[in-house]
Amino acid sequence: MPQDVEFHLPFPVRCSPDLEGARRRNLEWVRRTGLVEEGRSLDWYASWDMPLLAALGFPYAQGAMLDLCADAMAFFFVFDDQFDGILGRNPARAATVCQRMTDIVHGAVPAGNADACAVAFADIWARATGGAHPGWVARAAHEWEYYFAAQAHEAVGRLRGVPADMETYLQVRRGIAGTDLPLSFGERAAGPTVPPSAFHSPQLRLMRQAAIDVTLMCNDVYSLEKEEARGDMDNLVLVVEHARRCGREEAVAEAREEVRRRVLRFGELALQVPGLCALLGLTDRETAAVDRYVDVMRLWMSGYHAWQTRTHRYTDAPRVVPAPGPGYLDRVLDAEP
Repeated sequence: MPQDVEFHLPFPVRCSPDLEGARRRNLEWVRRTGLVEEGRSLDWYASWDMPLLAALGFPYAQGAMLDLCADAMAFFFVFDDQFDGILGRNPARAATVCQRMTDIVHGAVPAGNADACAVAFADIWARATGGAHPGWVARAAHEWEYYFAAQAHEAVGRLRGVPADMETYLQVRRGIAGTDLPLSFGERAAGPTVPPSAFHSPQLRLMRQAAIDVTLMCNDVYSLEKEEARGDMDNLVLVVEHARRCGREEAVAEAREEVRRRVLRFGELALQVPGLCALLGLTDRETAAVDRYVDVMRLWMSGYHAWQTRTHRYTDAPRVVPAPGPGYLDRVLDAEP
């Protein structure tokens, strides 16, 4: 793995004081929902340290809210691994499977014999939306739809066998990365209700996009060999290599430059936020909520980066799972009609 590649993210790194409690409770949750089976699978899953990702990415969260974030991260990664192999090369089947998950967002209740992914996701959705602001629920529903729908389009890319152009890559990658959702979970955990006039301002929309891209682009570098061995096409390094007809070293350098430009742009836009709040006539409380949300984005970028440079999910993957085979050890998603 190109774990020695460095990215400069000039944001603070903090960690929730409830990390150890979250580790214990998260293992209990993945067992209870059946998302991870006992034995070798549980050991491999535990080495990823999803609670550490939650504690670094959402350092202001503790207790039930930190548990929600840790469990959501667990679902993301286990669900993603279910599309390695045959299912991930069948766009129609992937779309059908994911529609069942999307139906849960819109009120469907998993049947008694539902697979572990459906059980786990229904639990996450119920906990996330309970007591949440209606505006947040509406946005999160759309973000989950995008995430689930993008799985079929990643499968299309695998069948195509060559990377897409940059614009198409970003549309698919932003979906399968689900990176809108961690920002929404961060917003939920931190508690700010950002006024729509600020949330949908050009500044915050562009900052959100930059934060999303920074996260997924750094991840593309660290997970490159894992994904390339499995035939994934939606990876920034592969996209650059294909478009420029260049070598690996040049492509990685360009990936670092893409990240640098977005980090710089995020900082430039952040300087505009106080003036924006004043122009919009926001109250002190509303302005504080906007400031908190900007901090949510910073901490997610730095926290995710700190986690992905130390998790065994990337550093030990070749030792635990076959390089050309699935990255999961158990099938916990029902791929049948």
